[in-house]
Amino acid sequence: MRIARFTTGEDPLYGVVTGELDEFGQPDPESVIVALAGDPLYVGVKLLDQEHKLEDVRLLAPVLPRSKVVGIGRNYAAHAAEMGNDVPTEPLMFLKPNTSVIGPGDPIFYPPQTQNLHYEGELAVVIGRICRDVPPEQATDVIHGYTIGNDVTARDLQKLDGQFTRAKGFDSFCPLGPWIETDLDPHDFSEGRSVQTHLNGDLVQNGSTEDLIFDIPTLVAYVSSVMTLLPGDVILTGTPEGVGPMNVGDEVEVSIAGLGTLTNKVALR
Repeated sequence: MRIARFTTGEDPLYGVVTGELDEFGQPDPESVIVALAGDPLYVGVKLLDQEHKLEDVRLLAPVLPRSKVVGIGRNYAAHAAEMGNDVPTEPLMFLKPNTSVIGPGDPIFYPPQTQNLHYEGELAVVIGRICRDVPPEQATDVIHGYTIGNDVTARDLQKLDGQFTRAKGFDSFCPLGPWIETDLDPHDFSEGRSVQTHLNGDLVQNGSTEDLIFDIPTLVAYVSSVMTLLPGDVILTGTPEGVGPMNVGDEVEVSIAGLGTLTNKVALR
């Protein structure tokens, strides 16, 4: 089930998106979105007698984290190597504020404090219920679904500060979307769970969740052993190799097989 958050110009609604995705992660032109009675994280999936053509609505960030976005650094060996870092022996966590979240089509703002802004396409995990100390074998019980993320990073500030808060915490530095897929198995490699990023149409990242150093059950267990996770919290699972700079006017597309494509342009703040 693909659950989206959208607007027709009025108050935001939640809905279920119908139709299939093409090979480029784009929905069928005849796809519709059937409105829901409220946030399914809290009221469940209750369909209303109201639907819209998908092309007639504006998609928003599919989830608004109530408390936090948890990032995982260096979770692909090739990315750790390209940044000149060793592979961590346990998950490397950092936090992004929920104010950094934007949706598909929203601008990524290039702040004046940086001269080296990078894209980082990632698979994102959306938590479905309050949980703590979750065993790896029970991780799927607390996952609401999966979406696409772009862990935007001011690389020069990351190096200057020696930690991640400022470099990854600016407003608009966490695009999420276009929807949440509740039935995805991110480790089903028979379907090719590729993670790709295109910059102005050019392929710049081409990885697979098969190459995750710490898989998703391990990440959920590790993060929940440190902090309580709340419904709507997001875990960004790490980025493949190929990160690089983007500039004002650039368009970034992050695609994950079975999930779709998240597209944002870079604008001057």
